[in-house]
Amino acid sequence: MTEGASPRDGRAEGRQAAAASAAGGREAGEPAGESQRLQEVLRARRAKLDYWRQRGVDPFGRRYEPTHHAQEIIEGFDRLEGQTVRVAGRLMSMRRHGRATFADLQDVSGRIQLLARVGPLPEDAYEAFLELDRGDWVGAEGTVLRSRRGDICVEITSFLLLTKSLYPLPEKWHGLQNVDLRYRQRYVDLIVNPDVLETFKVRSRVLREVRAFLDARGFYEVETPVLHTIYGGAAARPFVTHHNALDMDLYLRIALELHLKRLVVGGMERVYEIGRVFRNEGISTRHNPEFTMLELYQAFTDYEGMMELTEQLVSHVARAVHGTTKVTYQGQEIDFQPPWRRLSFADALRQYAGVDLEEVLDDAGARRVAERLSLELTKPPTAAAVIDELMDAYVQPHLIQPTFVYDYPVVISPLARRIPDRPELTYRFEAMVAGMEIANAFTELNDPDDQRRRFEEQLAARARGDEEAHQMDEDYIHALEIGLPPTGGLGIGIDRLVMLMTDAPSIRDVILFPLMRPRG
Repeated sequence: MTEGASPRDGRAEGRQAAAASAAGGREAGEPAGESQRLQEVLRARRAKLDYWRQRGVDPFGRRYEPTHHAQEIIEGFDRLEGQTVRVAGRLMSMRRHGRATFADLQDVSGRIQLLARVGPLPEDAYEAFLELDRGDWVGAEGTVLRSRRGDICVEITSFLLLTKSLYPLPEKWHGLQNVDLRYRQRYVDLIVNPDVLETFKVRSRVLREVRAFLDARGFYEVETPVLHTIYGGAAARPFVTHHNALDMDLYLRIALELHLKRLVVGGMERVYEIGRVFRNEGISTRHNPEFTMLELYQAFTDYEGMMELTEQLVSHVARAVHGTTKVTYQGQEIDFQPPWRRLSFADALRQYAGVDLEEVLDDAGARRVAERLSLELTKPPTAAAVIDELMDAYVQPHLIQPTFVYDYPVVISPLARRIPDRPELTYRFEAMVAGMEIANAFTELNDPDDQRRRFEEQLAARARGDEEAHQMDEDYIHALEIGLPPTGGLGIGIDRLVMLMTDAPSIRDVILFPLMRPRG
């Protein structure tokens, strides 16, 4: 509202500033006229700072205490009709009808309509109300009623400018559609795309429900270091930083695992952490270099206990968010109701890739399979690399309904306990849903001698060019020598879980500020 030469010419904002405002300024190829019109809008908005100051109003506000959110008023109309309420939010539109003006006020719960007119408002206050712009933060007090058209609204008796918006929002009907810009300017995305705000409300709910589920089962939430002197717990390249005072390189953690298991050694029988981890790897619809993991460890159980816990936890989250264990993800109905399907790793390879597991347990056999199937590898053709690619390319895309793929080869499971009568395999599973991994779990390896041998094998793999192989961690081995009880461990990717709960096609849609290459 109220742009251009006339302070009341509110219809001009959408026409003048839509494209340029969405782009955050003039872009390559943007018509010069659009940039010029945007500058006119910006000057008009800044001129209003003086207008409000002359009226004794601080355009950047003060404390204001609303009594209700928009949704509370709409849902509680029968109880609140005729009552006085105070609301606060961002002005999203204004429409004049004779000597009355209707405005949409948006807060975190939704929108409520404001009705302003002379009578309930003094005439000079009504004139000041007309000087508000789309995007301004406003507090308003008034009476809850229905308009002549039957809309629930607040007929205001007073209002206060809380913060003057100096830059116009994207035009109403086109919104903020540029995906790259949506990620860069998430603060605008949240304002103009209600579905985006709802996604992050669901994310908050997911985290709250995960914590409630684990807390109710006797788990302690803990915090472990983000900066590591030795990185481990996953097959990934780390980000490296430098501590100036100690003159030493440090690594941003790639997993939470090894410190959490040290706590189980120390007697904390059930622990979990929800934290950011960092992996110096590619970006895709399922990968962001900075992401959120849940890891938990429980003494005196095994990977079968972790299967049961995973089913129960994820189905609990689905019911809390949707009221049912059935969700729709990218057009497919997925049912998280336990029990989930169980499929051995060997059967999965045979069924979906036509490969016998024994063929790929050593490097030479794995190379032959890679050549036969023309696998496109980004790493040296070791058994571990070929097995990973077979899972990613041939198996995962077929696993839509929740499925536990279990008994993974030891060559890709350096921290999982071996199966005694099949020492080439481990007590490990991954949970697959909608063609992607959402969880990874082990019966934890607690034999320090076997763990040392595994680390030594990883060092040999590093020497052959595998940059993601584990380092030797002597302190962790010492912790195992002190004694890790039989333990089950589980990691769940929170971002992917939220993707499933919100039908988001990309991990960037569920991370508020995903990593982006700097512009220009």
